[in-house]
Order: sequence, then structure tokens, then C-alpha cells
Amino acid sequence: MLSIYRNMFKIPDLRAKILFTLAMFGVYRVGATIPVPGIDIDAVQLFQSQQQAGGIYGLLNLFSGGALEQFSVFALGIIPYITASIIMQLLTVVIPRLQALQEEGESGRKVITQWTRYMTVILALIQSTGFTFLFHSGQFTNGIDLIPNYTPFRVILIVLTMTAGTAMVMWLGELITQRGVGNGMSLIIFVSILSQFPFIFGSLWQQTVAANLPMRFIVIVGIFLLMIVAIIYVDQGQRRIPIQFAKRVRGRRVLGGQSTYIPLKVNTAGVIPVIFATSVLLIPALMVTAIPSNAAWVDATRRWIDTNLGAGSFGVSWWYVAILFALIVFFTYFYTAIQFDPEQQSEMIQRQGGFIPGVRPGRQTAKHLSFILNRITLPGSIYLATISVLPAIAGAIWNLQIAFSGVSILIVVGVALETMKQIESQLTMRNYEGILT
Repeated sequence: MLSIYRNMFKIPDLRAKILFTLAMFGVYRVGATIPVPGIDIDAVQLFQSQQQAGGIYGLLNLFSGGALEQFSVFALGIIPYITASIIMQLLTVVIPRLQALQEEGESGRKVITQWTRYMTVILALIQSTGFTFLFHSGQFTNGIDLIPNYTPFRVILIVLTMTAGTAMVMWLGELITQRGVGNGMSLIIFVSILSQFPFIFGSLWQQTVAANLPMRFIVIVGIFLLMIVAIIYVDQGQRRIPIQFAKRVRGRRVLGGQSTYIPLKVNTAGVIPVIFATSVLLIPALMVTAIPSNAAWVDATRRWIDTNLGAGSFGVSWWYVAILFALIVFFTYFYTAIQFDPEQQSEMIQRQGGFIPGVRPGRQTAKHLSFILNRITLPGSIYLATISVLPAIAGAIWNLQIAFSGVSILIVVGVALETMKQIESQLTMRNYEGILT
């Protein structure tokens, strides 16, 4: 591992890609500190001093890298693009036109990518409008009005600025993918979450010291490290299904007869089920926050959601833990079924003249693949749900606001592993020895 860090700066083109990626990170972090025009800076600073690590706002602020807390031009971050990408993936399954485009190869993927960009801009317009209203009404900012001069011109200026900031973040991610080390969008989220870790652990230390229980901080840090080790271990786990290809004689040549395998990962769905489940839990809390009615049932519903789904986002509500766990298990099965189709995989193996030893080609192969997939998806879904709710359980037991969620740890570790794999593959490609050497 240390040799990778040492050698990746020795190759000029790889060093240029790494430095370009770091430069884009710098541009992104600078943009995350520039406030949008037309807001009250003093009110923003007052809100920052009162804002705690937990709650819905803390969760959204974590994924924006602190930009939402400062009401900056990058306040929405990459969240609209992630939402648009998830919507396009789901639509690809149900709309034949999109599925045909995906099967066309590179040209079809370019069209889908362009449509994803358009949808990102539309979602950014909607979300920026909603945040502008919430920041003015004070329902999302502890009663503090961040936009005292709430005129149509100023609202349009703020909405357009935040939408343009989202488009620029999307452009920075694509530049990192094309000219940097790759995985631009994932690395943007990685930097956003990682930039908040000093504040998160500092806030956690202050809470434990104030309660005169500093040992809890050490225990939580130990749990954090164990979670990282578990994520790395499970992320590498896979079930290899052997595939044998029959021998075919063509003229004087014998083709086939080779053996390979299909690697089915224990966690096939990645972190997408966690993002789905978290987004579903955020919807009711955001809706009741935006409802201006003061009716008794609205207030009761708002208090229950704030207590059990809103403020519980970082671990003070057992309702949040139970619902999040169930949603993650459900979405893991749902997204795995979208990603891996046993029927299609069976047809592909049969067309290539392959078979699974001891299993008949066709329908029996599809049943065999489906059986194995269901068996490994169950521990994968439980693993995802456990990692996601473990900080919440610790917070509920010790009555602490633990601002790092399981999904943030999953994203940080997963992106770091994938980036190091890409760098290692590029080093291997450049150090490949020829026949004469």
C-alpha cells in the first residue's frame, strides 16, 4: 500500500491527474464558502452558532460539505445530480426507449447522461426554491430569517445562483472523471463528507466532556474504526459461480473448453439502498416543515415527526432506527433485482455456449442464480442496515448527537477503496513488463 502512494507521483501523467483532482477539490471547497447574494450574513452567523450537529438540517449539511449551513452558491451540492441519476436508473428499467438507449453502448449512454443533466437542473430549481422559502420563514433555521428582504427579484437571484452552483458542481465532477483520477461525482461527495469530520468529532468531544464522560468518546471512535474494518472486509466479499464453456471443433482448431466464474458481491447494491431509505425518511420531515398551517393535528404531526424522524436522524429515536433498518433491507432487495437479472444472465451464458457445472442451461440456470442471489442478499442487506443504524443506536443509548451516519461512513470508505483500485490499476498498466524484458 505504501508503495502505491510512493509510486503514483513518479509517473508524470498520473501525477498530473492527481494534482488536477486536488485542484478541483480546492475550487469546490472555495465555492462552498461563498454565500449567495441577497442574504443576511449576520443572521447566517447567528444560525451557525446555534445549529447543532443532529437533525435533518445536519444530515443535508453533511452531504453538502457545510455549504448549506453557510447558504453558499454550492449549498445544494451534488444531491440533485444523485437524485436525477437514481430516477434515470429506475426509469431505464420501466421505459423500453431508455433501456434500448442503454443497450446501444457509448452513444446511448451519452444521451442518457445529457437527459440526467437536464433533470439535475430542474431538480436544482425546485430544491433551491424550497430552501429559499424555508430559510426566509425560519421554520428550518430556528426562527431566524436569513432573507429579510424577501422580494421576487431577490428570490429569483438566489434560486438562479444556487442552480448555477449545482450545475458547476456537476461540471467539476465530470472534469474529475474525464481529466482526473475518475469517479468525479463520488469524489465530490467524499470530499464533502470528509470536510465535516473535524467538526463532527469536535462536537462529539464537547458533548462527552460536558457530560463528564470522556470514555464514551473513545468508545465511539473505536466503533467508528471497527465499522471501517467491517466495511472493507464485506466490500471485498463475493460468491464466485463457476462457468464452464463447451469445446467446439472448427476445422483444425478446438474452441472453448475454458472455465471462468461470475463474481456476485455480498453487497451487490452498494450504498444506493441506504441513500434511498434516507431520502424516504427525509420526505415527511421536509413536508411538515414547509406546511404553514397551525392546526392542532398539523402541530401534533410535526412534533411527532420532528421527535421520531427529524431530530432522530442521528440517533435519539428508536422509531428512526427501526424504520431505517426495514427500509434498507427492502431497498437492498429492490435494487439488487434491478441490477442483476438472473433470466438475462442465464440467456447470455447459454448464447455463449457456457453452463454451470451440475445445472441445466436455461430455466434451471436462472433458478439457480436467483436462489444464490437471494441467499447472499439477505446478509448483505442486514450488513448495510446494521452499519447505517449503529451510530444511531449508540446515540440513542447514550443520549448523544452523533453526526456521522452509517451512510456517510459507507460512502467515504467505498469511494476511497474504488479510487485506490483505479490508481493501482493504472500503476499496473504502466509497469507491465514486456516479453523481451
